[in-house]
Amino acid sequence: MTTRPVGLRERKKEATRIALREAALRLALEQGPDNVRVEDIAEAAGVSPRTYNNYFSSREQAIVAAVTADRDARVAAIVAARPTEARLADAVTEAIVAQYSDPGEHHRDTLLLITTRPALRAAFLGATGTITPSLADAIAGHLRDTRGPTARVLAASVAAAVRVALEQWLQPTTGIPAASGLLITSGSLPDLLRAALAPLEPAFDAAEKRPQ
Repeated sequence: MTTRPVGLRERKKEATRIALREAALRLALEQGPDNVRVEDIAEAAGVSPRTYNNYFSSREQAIVAAVTADRDARVAAIVAARPTEARLADAVTEAIVAQYSDPGEHHRDTLLLITTRPALRAAFLGATGTITPSLADAIAGHLRDTRGPTARVLAASVAAAVRVALEQWLQPTTGIPAASGLLITSGSLPDLLRAALAPLEPAFDAAEKRPQ
């Protein structure tokens, strides 16, 4: 995976981003997301509301980022560490299933919060595209193709497949009023992810020049 040098300015920006998303999550869990204002999050993180708006467009985006931010890096790291002899399609699928199906003990309450709030569910789905850059780097490293579009196309396709699976998993349950905010997830998320990613396997094999 390509390693980019990180300067002091970038480190400070990342520290601010982390402080904001952690403050957003803490306040949402303590007070309920509907009772949290952008101004509250900014104050808790020690920045101005204007600075907040440079990082997140809504409180929902900041809350969701607390769950999704590290996940993208973990998926890319797993793919980058894939043994050379292992099939790339399998490595990507297993990384996605592992990281999306189990948010970890620390984030299980947060995921429950997200699935019971329509606005948070929408932000959660909208965050699927953030996986593309880091995953594209990991894929490109295995394909030895750092300039061509193949890795980026494959990574974007994975992000789209993940969104399809999550949309199906998070579809509202028939018979429960939408205004209630309640949602019973539909089907097994690992199974839905595998099914959504399966059509991409021939493209990965072709990129690796593996026999079909």
